[in-house]
Amino acid sequence: MRAEIQSNVEKIAKSVGLLKRRLDWETAPHRLEEANAMIEDPTLWDDPARAQKLMRERQQLVDAIEGIETLEREASENAELIEMGEMEDDAEIVAEAEAAIARLVDVAAEKELEALLDGEADGNDTFLEINSGAGGTESCDWAAMLARMYTRWAEKRGYDVELQSVSYGEEAGIKSAAYKISGKNAYGWLKSESGVHRLVRISPYDSSARRHTSFCSVWVYPVVDDNIEIEVQPNEIRIDTYRSSGAGGQHVNTTDSAVRITHIPTGIVVTSSEKSQHQNRDIAMKALKSRLYQMELDRRNAEINAAHEAKGEAGWGNQIRSYVLQPYQMVKDLRTGFETSDTQGVLDGSLDGVMASVLAHDVAGKSRAEAEAGG
Repeated sequence: MRAEIQSNVEKIAKSVGLLKRRLDWETAPHRLEEANAMIEDPTLWDDPARAQKLMRERQQLVDAIEGIETLEREASENAELIEMGEMEDDAEIVAEAEAAIARLVDVAAEKELEALLDGEADGNDTFLEINSGAGGTESCDWAAMLARMYTRWAEKRGYDVELQSVSYGEEAGIKSAAYKISGKNAYGWLKSESGVHRLVRISPYDSSARRHTSFCSVWVYPVVDDNIEIEVQPNEIRIDTYRSSGAGGQHVNTTDSAVRITHIPTGIVVTSSEKSQHQNRDIAMKALKSRLYQMELDRRNAEINAAHEAKGEAGWGNQIRSYVLQPYQMVKDLRTGFETSDTQGVLDGSLDGVMASVLAHDVAGKSRAEAEAGG
């Protein structure tokens, strides 16, 4: 077996070992047996929230076990095929098995990352908000570029993307936009994108072709599961309706169908303008509850997050990433040091590399902080 193929087989074995340790492989079959027994309990659905939680946890366990077993089996089978093909001098069998093992390396690496998505809401759908910063047209154009980047990324992963609301810039771009992105681990992947994104480029709107720096903020929060109770009292909110408008200020409709909900105690404002007034009200309320749930998640993890995020980032404030198009090409994440010169690829939605670096960095940092707090 060639050294490259042997190296790939070893990479898969290493990934499988990491996945087994993270799952606690020795106890996994016993935990699955317990879950199966609990599902057979005829009183389970007396408490729908508990039942749904158990069903989700069981399915996650089944998927994890089957994923590991499939990796092991396919790696072993293809390694055997290579040996058989080499013995029989069958180049076609060898080539097909080598290609299969190369694909398994990518699958194993993806599963390693997904195994890190074990936060309370990581598996949920997510809301994504983009807001332009100071800088007028230039900043609005940057916001539109970010919106395109995230929708391209989501579509590449097979996620559903639904525009919730948008406010257009006076000349170009957008002042703000809100999306709902639905798919497995959508929030887990996108949660690392919250923060300020900085663009440096020669402005297409500057007749003197000078270099400009623009800022936009991105806010990501999970769609709340139906079984999570978030109470919002009627006297704590103000609901306003208004007419949605398109680019250039032209009215999309002539009725006050857009809805804005303000949560008075926190100052949170959410909007929805792409549906009927009734639908917009439901969408906005769901978004408000999700924002409040995100605040609760942040509160629970405040000490760990503070210990982790205090490392060398204060000078940048909330800025998390720079996208430099002039005088050189570079995207750099300021939290992890991840860099790539493929700026066009990133802006076209190739975000997995930078997201993976942040995910691994966050998990490692929080593990250290938890260990220090426990010690």
